[in-house]
Amino acid sequence: MGLTRSSVGSALLNDEFQIEKRGRVVALAGNPNVGKSTVFNALTGLKQHTGNWPGKTIENATGYYEFQGKEYTLVDIPGTYSLLANSKEEEIARDFICFGDPDVSVVVADATCLERNLNLVLQTLEITNRVVVCLNLMDQANRNGIHIDTKKLSSLLGVPVVETTARSGKGLKALMETVQKVCENPAASRGYQIRYHAQIEQALAILQPSLEKLLGQKMSARWMALRLLEGEAVLLSSAEKKLGFSLLENPEIQSKLIEAKAVLGEENYRDRLVADITSAADYLYHSCVREENRGYHARDGKIDRILTSKRTGIPIMLLFLAGILWLTIEGANYPSQLLSNLLFGLEEKLFALFEAIHAPDWLTGAMVTGVYRTLAWVVSVMLPPMALFFPLFTLLEDSGYLPRIAFNLDHYFKKAHAHGKQALTTCMGFGCNACGVMGCRIIDSPRERLIAILTNSFVPCNGRFPTITSIIAMFFITGAMTGALESLYSTLILMAVILLGIFLTLLISRLLSKTVLKGMPSSFVLELPPYRKPQFGKVLVRSLFDRTLFVLGRAVTVAIPAGLVIWCMANIDINGISILKYCTDFLDPFGRFFGMDGVIIMAFLLGLPANEIVIPIIVMCYLGTGSLSEFENLQQLRILLVENGWTWLTAVCTLIFTLLHFPCGTTLATIKKETGSKKWTVLSFLLPTACGLLLCLAITSIARLFHLV
Repeated sequence: MGLTRSSVGSALLNDEFQIEKRGRVVALAGNPNVGKSTVFNALTGLKQHTGNWPGKTIENATGYYEFQGKEYTLVDIPGTYSLLANSKEEEIARDFICFGDPDVSVVVADATCLERNLNLVLQTLEITNRVVVCLNLMDQANRNGIHIDTKKLSSLLGVPVVETTARSGKGLKALMETVQKVCENPAASRGYQIRYHAQIEQALAILQPSLEKLLGQKMSARWMALRLLEGEAVLLSSAEKKLGFSLLENPEIQSKLIEAKAVLGEENYRDRLVADITSAADYLYHSCVREENRGYHARDGKIDRILTSKRTGIPIMLLFLAGILWLTIEGANYPSQLLSNLLFGLEEKLFALFEAIHAPDWLTGAMVTGVYRTLAWVVSVMLPPMALFFPLFTLLEDSGYLPRIAFNLDHYFKKAHAHGKQALTTCMGFGCNACGVMGCRIIDSPRERLIAILTNSFVPCNGRFPTITSIIAMFFITGAMTGALESLYSTLILMAVILLGIFLTLLISRLLSKTVLKGMPSSFVLELPPYRKPQFGKVLVRSLFDRTLFVLGRAVTVAIPAGLVIWCMANIDINGISILKYCTDFLDPFGRFFGMDGVIIMAFLLGLPANEIVIPIIVMCYLGTGSLSEFENLQQLRILLVENGWTWLTAVCTLIFTLLHFPCGTTLATIKKETGSKKWTVLSFLLPTACGLLLCLAITSIARLFHLV
């Protein structure tokens, strides 16, 4: 029995793309930021982050859905503007459509800017006729006065065109029906053939017939001829795997290719291709689209002239950041106190429970004063700020402003010889450094991707904010400041800390690019998507479950064993001295050399699994009992710290070291996975730590030199 298209396709899906095939396979393609992932989620029911900035999906995401009793495998391939393989995303998308043998390729297009999206549609049609065009965001197109003659567009393209509004689910049933029809009768789609420049068509006429004889129905001979003329080595290697032989080793193909290239001459072949594809897209657009209101593009342009201006872009960006931080600090105060009272109020019931079961004192101490109090602190301090910060940050993401931040910072990252997309990964790092490291996949250059990974932890993640804000409130806010003034002053100091982190990110990126990772910055295209009204319901759900509860859950799982370990260390004596005392005394000279003490260094070391537990560990160590006390407010906590030798210098150095120290365990594991190298993982540990210690040493030396402490 010979190999069928189905059996070969199934093998390729399993071996090359690591996709489990169930029923028919549907590829979901499209430009970044067209709602492709929203379509994917709506059809499959799987949850996936759908941010409003380019390149979020880097790897294939697979889901499954049933329609009229038949099962379909839906593959969400990376968002890309082209299949000409200038980037990793384009290469993955092209290879899956060509060599993954999907039964149907659904190309999702943004109806509000269809002309640009048609470029990808046309390139997909060169590979296969089994295409369905999904015109998404039709509701927004209608509001903007854009009228698309879908019947005419379908007739010209030679494939079905379906109107959808994926956010509300409108048109998705029609999309599934159309996919089923194309699966059952692929011959009904005739496709569209781009007419290229005369010399390219002449070269194709020489090469294409020989390829048709050799390839048969395995793949498009015309498309393969275009790629051979371009001499794309990566594609030819992928084609060889599928075909089982090399096209370039065939004598007839070799001869025809030389003849065809002679016809093309010395002019830039790629530029001609792109120009002809763009011209075809322009023709289709103006044949099928009528715009009543051309001013909606002008509206976005007017806003962008303010938000991305050299004069106003950065100040407005800083105001947005300050606003988010102020709302987070001001809004979290009351809920945090309420949650603290509730959780610490349960202690008496826990003590009563342990007493009722006649638990020994050591077990009661370990579980209640050790584990539970640490847990109560982490939840009450972390949950309210995260529940505010993540939705506010996600609103910026959903509205389309995040790419404008990247645009504003691109100039500075270029000066640091880093990639402009690093601005996006830096923004992701504010939520979670591990997520920021994973986001570095959007950077194609291995050198620039490494720089972004190594410097991502220079911006404070959400786990460090509780420590930073607590120190600011205890040591840098005077007693005369109350209410909104206190929150405003805290915000300004926190902004200064964040800006220091960004400055050091740029500085270290520059140093790395001049030393161990030498090179010049590469160029890239960053799409500025249209401004859109955020979906407040989905923003709240996504930020709560995907971010807030995820980060909180990680902190809780670390806080439980950490609280137990600290309690045990504080309550197990050797020669009358606790293990905790031995450890902190051993680290004390090192800590004091850098303006801190042994307890602070111990807290950061034990807080390696998660930064959120640093302050609880410091308090437990100072109390010497391995348990937290219930403090009415931060000023009571300040008294404890001052009694244990804290000065303004200790506070400043601890603040600096909170910003600049080794990444948490989760981030280090992510770095190891992303780089595949122990060397770069160790460097990512040492680099921020060395910077933090050097800065602390400089501040301490100056303070001691001028007798400021």
